[in-house]
Amino acid sequence: MKKSIKTLVIVLVMLVLTAGIVFFLMNGKNKKKGGFGGGWAGFGGGQTYSVKTYDAEKSVLHDYVMTNGEVECKNSAQVFPSIGGKVVEVKVSLGSKVSKGDVIAKIDPSTAGSYYTLSSVTAPISGSILQAPSKVGNQVAANTVITTIGDIENLQCTAKIPERFVAALKPGLKAEVTLEAYPEVVFKATVRDVSPVLDSATRTKSVVLDFDKIDERINAGMFARVKLYTVDHTGELVVPEKAIVTNNDDKYIFTVNDDETVTKNMVTVGKSVDGMVQVLTGIKAGDKVVNEGMLQLYDGAKIRDITNGMPAADEKPAMGEGKGDFPGNGGK
Repeated sequence: MKKSIKTLVIVLVMLVLTAGIVFFLMNGKNKKKGGFGGGWAGFGGGQTYSVKTYDAEKSVLHDYVMTNGEVECKNSAQVFPSIGGKVVEVKVSLGSKVSKGDVIAKIDPSTAGSYYTLSSVTAPISGSILQAPSKVGNQVAANTVITTIGDIENLQCTAKIPERFVAALKPGLKAEVTLEAYPEVVFKATVRDVSPVLDSATRTKSVVLDFDKIDERINAGMFARVKLYTVDHTGELVVPEKAIVTNNDDKYIFTVNDDETVTKNMVTVGKSVDGMVQVLTGIKAGDKVVNEGMLQLYDGAKIRDITNGMPAADEKPAMGEGKGDFPGNGGK
């Protein structure tokens, strides 16, 4: 009796060990076959995974650089008297419009015991008074700034571009400018001039941009945030960067088949900008790629595309679904 029990125990142990070995081998095989996380057909092969998809098409990636800038008058000038003395008359105020040659102020150069004719200070350019003029009674010298005049109807934006981007700089590049006073408004601009030298202290190069349209909301002296488009990457398929599954050095994309299964495709990628990436090889135009819910998929897995709807109550979403977009890396 004891011998029979012992024999039965040995048989049961061998059966358990055999089942364990078979499970290990089958699971390892399916992990190699699957993507990130694998899956085992014997235990999960009948499961349907809810995913979201994106149609792979050729598109243009507009690379850019973000920098700060300042709005300035295209034409401005400081006003100096031709001789020192006392300011005896001021004919303008802050914001006044003047024409070239208009008298701005008069200076009395007389000293004790001598008398001189009043000296007129005239506008060197047409524009508006940007700086409060010197007050009557002030003593000024020939190098004293009486006021500043600027053409506020013709404005420009100057910006400094880091050294690593200067190879792409040239006149004609397009930009989008936002101002702190109007953070939701985008003002279009175009590069007019590029400095021929690099500032060795800041390791930047200056560019000057013209606004495409005159807008009274833009004022000289405003702080600007400049999005300068530098290079267009064209001719390749573009998909969301989060659709790429990385396994060591290999990159994969799951594409959806007509029978609602997926195929795992090894791909090579190119440039990426703002969460979108070029796919150079591995898929073709028109392929529907999985860009949400791919982390438990494997080659041949059954899926349901919920791009335009929610998953059914009896379907289990794949790992990672509903977590939102992965953060992009910007242009690179």
